Amino acid sequence: MCLCLFMHSPEIYMRNYSKKQNMKITVVGYKKEAKFSQGVTNDEDTDLINFLKDKGLDVVPSIWNDKNVDWSCFNVVVIKSPWDYHNHLQAFLNWLDHLETLGVKVLNPVEIIKWNSDKHYLKDIADKQLPVIASEYLEKGSSFENRFFDLLNADKLVVKPCVSAGAQNTVTISRDHFEERAKEIDQLLKDQNYLMQPFVEEIKNGEWSFLFFNGKYSHCSLKTPKEGDFRVQHYHGGSISYPTPDPFHIEQAGTYLKSLPQPTLYARVDGVLIDNIFNLMELELIEPYLFLNGDNTLLENYYQALTEMIS
Repeated sequence: MCLCLFMHSPEIYMRNYSKKQNMKITVVGYKKEAKFSQGVTNDEDTDLINFLKDKGLDVVPSIWNDKNVDWSCFNVVVIKSPWDYHNHLQAFLNWLDHLETLGVKVLNPVEIIKWNSDKHYLKDIADKQLPVIASEYLEKGSSFENRFFDLLNADKLVVKPCVSAGAQNTVTISRDHFEERAKEIDQLLKDQNYLMQPFVEEIKNGEWSFLFFNGKYSHCSLKTPKEGDFRVQHYHGGSISYPTPDPFHIEQAGTYLKSLPQPTLYARVDGVLIDNIFNLMELELIEPYLFLNGDNTLLENYYQALTEMIS
């Protein structure tokens, strides 16, 4: 695993210590489902909360749609793992609006989270001339057509919801099997908007995830799909390794964050290498697994970024 350790001077630490001690912070998750933790050795949220408590912060866990939580009692709400938000999108967005009404500091910022919740954001990034896997959009109620293969210059496409997580309802379709699969996709389109991308063969070599805290690079992982699959998530049988990345690719990954209107506490930049150039697949700014793995150095990176942003 390649990582960087953030450093602060003692003077900065002492100046901000009192303010941090008086802040009440919640780390927000969801009502847990076993499938999302399959293949994960650490309860990342618990590790993080315990680490932050040991650092002297007043931190408690909460569930984003728990109606018994009084959000007004918190100074800072850290959106950590609301892994079911895509199944309750409007309720999630309403909850974010409620937090803003209360004047609570939300990390990542509400504006960023709303933008990142719909994969149309990839077009915004591509419009800035940054390398992104080519994308076309299918609006709700439309039909999948054979011409999309030519439009994306590919014989095989990946089709996924514009609002989704964990490869939910993500399918592949090849030109040779268009007739038998098109009706399936048309059925999916009755419910929501979808995104189409060329199937990138390089995914078989793995999807890189570069982790940044407050814009600073921390560490990375490489997620590789199981034999015969294209989904890299651990709960779909994918494997995770921690190779040493090329500094050039770290720099490339960091350029996507520089295009954002606000700094973010955390960001996971996911993509593949095509001809040694990093190409973005997803910019994860809402609820990415951070691959902290109980490593105190990585937890320290997160802690320092958090304290910078709330001081």
